[in-house]
Amino acid sequence: MTQATNSYNLQRWSQRLLAAILLGGQVVIHLISRPIHRRNTLEQMAIVGPASLLIALLTATFVGMVFTIQVTREFINFGAGTAVGGVLALTLARELAPVLTAVVLAGRVGSAFAAEIGTMKVTEQIDALQILKTDPIDYLVIPRLVACALMLPVLNLLSFITGMTGGLLIATSLYGISQTVFINSAQNFLSTWDLVSSVIKAFVFGILIAVIGTSWGLTTTGGAKGVGQSTTTAVVTSLLAIFISNFFLSWLMFQGTGSAILGG
Repeated sequence: MTQATNSYNLQRWSQRLLAAILLGGQVVIHLISRPIHRRNTLEQMAIVGPASLLIALLTATFVGMVFTIQVTREFINFGAGTAVGGVLALTLARELAPVLTAVVLAGRVGSAFAAEIGTMKVTEQIDALQILKTDPIDYLVIPRLVACALMLPVLNLLSFITGMTGGLLIATSLYGISQTVFINSAQNFLSTWDLVSSVIKAFVFGILIAVIGTSWGLTTTGGAKGVGQSTTTAVVTSLLAIFISNFFLSWLMFQGTGSAILGG
């Protein structure tokens, strides 16, 4: 029974993943050929952006603090205490800020998308929209996708700033590294491409979160239980998509033997 259930769940997950890929293609076509619902988009931007700001910034601040605690002691032992700011800047810009901000939004916003649209699906509100000649993709999916794609890069940059601020606070107060040394190190290590790559990653992650959350909502069946299952699997799938796509994006952006530390 357990094996049969697992097989069914895997098959169901594969079908929904395929539906999400097809939905992504439909979204591209609709974005090219049809106008965007501005009111819905602005409402979703408020949900994705300002409403998620505090938790994203708190996460980034403490991550920056913890990373600084772990790294500074070892760097000082090797006589490289002046490089702490630069290493933190690179790590936050390239990986921690975009990935952790996306994880926060996947849990908060992606789950909400799946739950809200899933509830609409099982209560036949989606059917009512179609009867009223309103395309669910235009009305429900695209505003959420645009909101995530635009607001996640903004949250990402703000998270980078607060993460650096948290690291600076720890470095100066606990380890005696001067503020000037810390900031100069970050400026020397960090390049424009590091910030651009961070924004690109956040943009891609935002699209993935929106497509997966809305797709899982649109394919929900089975009443209240189905809504709960859709919400859970949407978050898990979004996290997998973030981590997998992060690997490929990092490989494309930073492969090779150059060094930010050595300036090559």
